Amino acid sequence: MKKKIIAIIPARGGSKRVKNKNIRLLNKKPLINYTIQEALKSKFIDEIVVTSDSEKILDIAKKFKSIHLVKRSKKLSNDSAQSFPVIKDAIKKIQNTRKINFDFFIMLQPTSPFRKVKDIDYCLKKLILKKNFESIVSVVDVGGSHPLRMKKIIKNKLVNYIEQERENMKPIAKLPKVYLRNGAIYASKINVLNTYKALVGKKVIPYVMIPELSINIDEEVDFILAELFYKNKHSKI
Repeated sequence: MKKKIIAIIPARGGSKRVKNKNIRLLNKKPLINYTIQEALKSKFIDEIVVTSDSEKILDIAKKFKSIHLVKRSKKLSNDSAQSFPVIKDAIKKIQNTRKINFDFFIMLQPTSPFRKVKDIDYCLKKLILKKNFESIVSVVDVGGSHPLRMKKIIKNKLVNYIEQERENMKPIAKLPKVYLRNGAIYASKINVLNTYKALVGKKVIPYVMIPELSINIDEEVDFILAELFYKNKHSKI
């Protein structure tokens, strides 16, 4: 029996570091459009939801067919609002209106414009087949920001973030691989929400993405990098 999957695209209106980032134009197209378009191509996703407190964002999403809109409350839209209650709220509202019981959910943040449908469908297929796992999360190699190179300051003294016998001066290629969540894909079985009160369970499949596709727009410099990457990518086509 085919598994029922819901995709949630959370797009808050307020953003301090990058103003109106979810609808800011990237190559003449609102940022959120990239995520919506790739989600619509998926052969696994049954329902796509955009949840937002912004009428501007909801109006943009409304232009796409088969997109469900959820108006987010002020409580779920402030600076301290976390993803878990936002996603749970959206799923609950769609389940009540559509009368569908979902098996899996996937959160697709619009701040990851270079994640493609092949990434989405690979992750969903993997999660469906790997029955002993509860979630799949996209990650990227930390590269030069390796924890063995990191420092912290304690009482004006620079010390290693991770305890080491001596200063580790090894080149990156010689250090153990370490990965960072890149924000592009979070997918889980639906019961993870109630079991762990979180978006991700304890048995998690990693999905490694390359740095270029892992650009996550959180600050102004990230938007500049995204524009440069987009122009460079399409200039070679």
